Amino acid sequence: MNNGNKLTTYLLAGTLGLIVATGTTQAATLQKGEVEFKEYCASCHADGGNIVNPAKTLSKKDREMNGVKTAKDIIKIIRSPGEGMSMFDEKTLPETEAGNIAEYILKTF
Repeated sequence: MNNGNKLTTYLLAGTLGLIVATGTTQAATLQKGEVEFKEYCASCHADGGNIVNPAKTLSKKDREMNGVKTAKDIIKIIRSPGEGMSMFDEKTLPETEAGNIAEYILKTF
């Protein structure tokens, strides 16, 4: 095998390793997000619904209709919600956990 082929092989192996690691990280984030969602959110948002305001479910359609399209948008609502929703500051719900919940919502509902 010449040096060009070795380099290509190393690059491909490194890329595949990164893809696998990224997939594993994303799966772990979603698992954590699900646990945290159940702890902090599910009492009002069971199955992605909304017991306070049924027009604002966590479904992609409803989220996007209400301008909530990204994890950052979800975290903003977690930190400063509208009427009827409990506020979760960083002391109560650290940024990492809020991000896990946001990713879980985006991927699940």
